[in-house]
Amino acid sequence: MLYAAHFAGVMAACWLTAQVLGRSRWTSRLPSAAIVCWQAVGLAFGLSAIGLPLALGLEPDGTGTATALLRYAIDVADGRPVAPLGPVRLGLVAVGLIVAGTLLVTTATCLVRTTRIRGRHRDLLTLVARDDPAAPGALVLDHPSAAAYCLPGVQPRVVVSAGTLRLLDTGQLAAVLSHERAHAAERHDLVLLPFTALCRALPGVRWVRAAHETVALLVEMRADDRARRLHAEGPLVGALLRFAATPIRLTPPGALGATEQLQARVDRLLLPYGRPPALRCAVALAVAAALVAVPLLLFLT
Repeated sequence: MLYAAHFAGVMAACWLTAQVLGRSRWTSRLPSAAIVCWQAVGLAFGLSAIGLPLALGLEPDGTGTATALLRYAIDVADGRPVAPLGPVRLGLVAVGLIVAGTLLVTTATCLVRTTRIRGRHRDLLTLVARDDPAAPGALVLDHPSAAAYCLPGVQPRVVVSAGTLRLLDTGQLAAVLSHERAHAAERHDLVLLPFTALCRALPGVRWVRAAHETVALLVEMRADDRARRLHAEGPLVGALLRFAATPIRLTPPGALGATEQLQARVDRLLLPYGRPPALRCAVALAVAAALVAVPLLLFLT
């Protein structure tokens, strides 16, 4: 029962850490570190959700949960005598394997589905989008509504609409394009993928949905930081405010758009940019590393 208690403790610690991260102010100052912390929380929670029923069923004694499961499977396959688990313990092992399979299949399904959507959209862009010297390196859609988004992938595409070209001046447009290129360069779509999968696999867990929304905002803040290093706050804030005043903004499925969660991003960019909270960030990263390390050790040692 000791292994199961540790897995349960990690799950409780993940929930508590998520509550603290969700209320912390330092995360908007250092979005990259905050994203790492959230990724660690999601990974630790998923591993512990798998490990808890397995540990209850197998009751490993001095060996890792995964090692005990593998040893039991090998003994059964080789026909060697093994201690009977009983229907309850077998059911718990089955629950652990089902949780693992659900998380893996959901992640793979989300990835395949999103890849197909992006592929169809990329094919559509080859037919209807055009180059425009006003938006170097981007594709332009002849649509009156405001749209600016990145279509991630091996060959990412940055797309803006004709409505955006009319809406923004040259400096603002350059800042928005830098924002979208940051999404493509840092593969923010892959950052969001585990949380999308967790939301689908655990639809009733409220803090998982909140974590997905928080990480989505942090991803936008990270891209904003990349953009303002090149263009300062003024053009980027001006672009966001103009987007906010536009009644219709378009971001297709599978894309990362510059017009998401505008007010929170504007408020952040307008705040004075002082010294980063290095100590709080270091503590959070240490906690995140411990959260991941504990279930890994419980599985492997």
